[in-house]
Amino acid sequence: MSKKILIELVDDFELWERYLDQFPEANFLQSSSWKTFQGKMGKKVWAVRLYDSKQPKNKTSLALALVVAENAKRAKYLTIAGGPLLNWQNKDRQLIIQSLLDYLKKIAEDEKISFLRLRPQVLSTPELHNFFKQLGFQQSPMHLTADLTLQLDLSQSEEALLAQMRKNTRYEIRRAQKIGISTRFSKNPADIQAFYEAQLDLAKRQNFVPFSYQFLYQQFLAFLEHDQVALIHSYYQDQLLASAFVIFYRQEAVYHYGISTLANLKLPGSYACQWAAIREAKARGLSTYNFWGISPANKSQHRFAGVSLFKRGFGGKEVAYLPAQDFPFSSNYFLVKTFELLRKKVRKL
Repeated sequence: MSKKILIELVDDFELWERYLDQFPEANFLQSSSWKTFQGKMGKKVWAVRLYDSKQPKNKTSLALALVVAENAKRAKYLTIAGGPLLNWQNKDRQLIIQSLLDYLKKIAEDEKISFLRLRPQVLSTPELHNFFKQLGFQQSPMHLTADLTLQLDLSQSEEALLAQMRKNTRYEIRRAQKIGISTRFSKNPADIQAFYEAQLDLAKRQNFVPFSYQFLYQQFLAFLEHDQVALIHSYYQDQLLASAFVIFYRQEAVYHYGISTLANLKLPGSYACQWAAIREAKARGLSTYNFWGISPANKSQHRFAGVSLFKRGFGGKEVAYLPAQDFPFSSNYFLVKTFELLRKKVRKL
């Protein structure tokens, strides 16, 4: 008799977090705080749990997936960023993913969804690429969340962390200290306004689409409630140089967003921010500082090549997750894919 997989929706904040305890790789994108944030943005969110019918209901989970409905101009689609979470060595993984797909197909019918886009929290391998291909997935033309990341092991001493940095990075950190650049931590939601305005200026200079104020504000509030976020600012003579929006979740600190001002161009404010964030993560007893997305080292024309060079200066290990995968629910997906391929080329991504 084949295994029967049951599915339930989890609405309780703490219960979902307890289920996440089973998956050490879970990051903030599958957290209850992220679910709260997405709900505040007016999106439909489903916290989906799959479990074995033969096991006690609350004992173990076969898989977890925080599913968000995105209502873009090009199409409505579902996303699972940093998930689904499951044991990818499980012999029943195909049954588990197929059960999840069957469940999401019903949601897709009700919500008129074109496709599913997911980016699992699992390292990229040819075998996993083939696994998803056999299930009917296609590699997404766009990323869903950071696929290639740079992660720093915080078990090392501060001296060891400094020693592994690029010479120029280490020099700029020490120069910031020498010339009196200060850093300040903020948990004040009102500071998001200044962060947002600085982001608008930066977007004009670097030609990118900025996040909305509500996107930044509601995200900050959702993680702030559980002391999982902070803004880290650097100043020179009371003039703002740079800011970092850092999420502290479980054993990882994530440099999620950042801004720099014109005054920072000739001063090492961004270096001071990152070093302060790394030290804060160590003080919290976290194991990893995640610089988040970087561009491939061999793509010098990539839009994020400059900031990636900056991040790589701090050392760390490059971690490549399985790229985003799409599962079409309707033929409209193929029009969306063509559009996104063209946009990717234009944006140099």
